[in-house]
Amino acid sequence: MADEAGFYRYPLAEEFGGRNGSNLGMAVIREHLARKGLGLHNDLQNEHSIVGNNVGLLLMIAYGTDEQKADWITPLAEGTRGFAFGITEPNHGSDATHMETVAVRDGDEWVINGEKTWNTGIHHAQYDMIMARTSGKAGDGGGITAFLVPTQSPGFEVLEYLWTFNMPTDHAHIRLTDVRVPHSAIFGGEGKGLQVVQHFFNENRIRQAASSLGAAQFCIDESVKYAKERKPFGKPLATNQAIQFPLVELQTQCEMLRALIHKTAWHMDRDGAFSQSDKVSMCNYWANRLCCDAADRAMQVHGGMGYSRHKPFEHIYRHHRRYRITEGAEEIQIRRVAGYMFGFMSQRAPKGVSEG
Repeated sequence: MADEAGFYRYPLAEEFGGRNGSNLGMAVIREHLARKGLGLHNDLQNEHSIVGNNVGLLLMIAYGTDEQKADWITPLAEGTRGFAFGITEPNHGSDATHMETVAVRDGDEWVINGEKTWNTGIHHAQYDMIMARTSGKAGDGGGITAFLVPTQSPGFEVLEYLWTFNMPTDHAHIRLTDVRVPHSAIFGGEGKGLQVVQHFFNENRIRQAASSLGAAQFCIDESVKYAKERKPFGKPLATNQAIQFPLVELQTQCEMLRALIHKTAWHMDRDGAFSQSDKVSMCNYWANRLCCDAADRAMQVHGGMGYSRHKPFEHIYRHHRRYRITEGAEEIQIRRVAGYMFGFMSQRAPKGVSEG
């Protein structure tokens, strides 16, 4: 329905049925939808909402070969085919460049061996984007290659699905044993897989920051509304400074964060996706932390009902708490900001990325 209405493909170029959406536009939209709370307009579980954040499609447009684009763009846009993301490993998360999964060339094929965990979207994906080292040594930014691997390939096993915070998920632990794929399965160029990952992370982080900001604002708005209506001891909760002050502090943070997100997204549109790496990290780690704080405060203001599933706050907390870990833990985001602040990082783009 959203696609028929012309909203779903907003971030795509017009040639793919979109509206040439910008990073700033997506940030504004994502916040707006999240601020309305849970519903079909804003499903926290897939994050697509009525304006799609179709990461796989955006990456295909940016990095796919002509043959891959011809084969993938339409089914990705229509949601009839997709691929999961196999990056993290049992022994390697933030240190992704030390991954142990390897791919070795054998004629016109590659043979892949290794394991991935927190493999997002694997429950229904027909393919898995597997990152594997094809050259270089552990820690090198280059030499990691992305492969689009059919999940029905011999040797591809889903070992288990992982539960998180009392929720079943689409994240799996998978194993690849002598899985063979053709050379044409390479996505983004041989040895350039880290660029694909970083592109995905950088643009997704600013959008995720906007979503967390919107969810935080929703929690604050609902708390203020409830505090005005609820009247213990014969007077509104809102008359108590113990209720007012924490919400004022959260609202102040929302206002400041909103300005930084909009400014950062605007600079990304003007100067390039990797031009604001430190600011993206600031927005991302603070927004995710703020959302958790706001959801926790909303539960407290609403009392027992706020802690129950009759209100959405515990759901918002459980969902957004993950973003303080996934796609770059907040400690990694803070470390990146420090790298730029103290002069340990001089390059604009992250490790393994070429802007040329």
